[in-house]
Amino acid sequence: MAPEKRRGSAPMIERRKVPLGTRLRRDWPLLAMVSPAVVLMIVFAYIPMAGNIIAFQSYSPYAAPGQSPLMAIVRSPFVGLWNFQRVLTAPDFWNAVGNTLMITAFQLVLFFPVPIMIALLLNSVLAPGVRTAIQSIVYLPHFFSWVLVVTIFQQILGGAGLLNRLLRQAGLISPDGGGLDIMTNPDTFLLLVTSQAVWKDAGWGMIIFLAALSTVNPELYEAAAIDGANRWRRIWHITLPALRPTIILLLILRLGDSLTVGFEQLILQRDAVGQGAAEVLDTFVYYQGIQGGDFSYGAAAGLIKGVVSLLLVLGANRLAHAFGEAGVYQKEAR
Repeated sequence: MAPEKRRGSAPMIERRKVPLGTRLRRDWPLLAMVSPAVVLMIVFAYIPMAGNIIAFQSYSPYAAPGQSPLMAIVRSPFVGLWNFQRVLTAPDFWNAVGNTLMITAFQLVLFFPVPIMIALLLNSVLAPGVRTAIQSIVYLPHFFSWVLVVTIFQQILGGAGLLNRLLRQAGLISPDGGGLDIMTNPDTFLLLVTSQAVWKDAGWGMIIFLAALSTVNPELYEAAAIDGANRWRRIWHITLPALRPTIILLLILRLGDSLTVGFEQLILQRDAVGQGAAEVLDTFVYYQGIQGGDFSYGAAAGLIKGVVSLLLVLGANRLAHAFGEAGVYQKEAR
């Protein structure tokens, strides 16, 4: 006997499982469109993951002279967790971990809210031409390479840069003095790299939040204004709740990427401020594994970083589910 349906309840929709062949025939244009990206990801992201096996070996590319690196992997002896023990007991590794977490936390507090604030400000600009012009100007630095970004900051904040020249002309510093030491000062390095990241990538995050704001129904703002809500209340009760799923999604991705701070940005400035301030996990792996020739040691450090990043993503995603948000992924309801 079929269960009695409650009065006023929505009818239950039976979900039928579509056969695989039907789905392939139906979705083949979409599959063809994404296939190049999938092939690139498999070749450059998933296949190289097999090379993590050298983290458990005493790997040497010269183990098989005149043969392929694959044969060197085959002939290298297994040493178990010895490389991981070396990494976890190295003071330089923990210095790199500390610098990485410090830079990530600093940028999470000072950099992450900036695209949200820019998007909110641009969303309040009514003139489409002005909004488009500001959006293009703010977004443009995203296309600059880190070499160009560091060069621009050097020309402005360096010892012979624009800032020191203006201060000398104003008589605030001695003409024979060294001026402000910003680009080579380890004490201001956190603020420097965060400023560079904000200038370069805030426009990219702004585009994402503007896209989320475009889905908000304008009638909600009109109804709130009729009810007497001022601009701040409309932002608090309409705009921010509309941005919350996007904010949580980007925050989860940011946490998963927290151990990967700009490798190119930091390696360009590492010699200027010193290893103690600019050494992060990526530069540590590069100098120990590639430059130092200890490939197994570098692979072990990189594998530790990857596992911790995965755990951070899973934990942050589970926390998002606990607060009722979709997160990066969610299990299909049964």
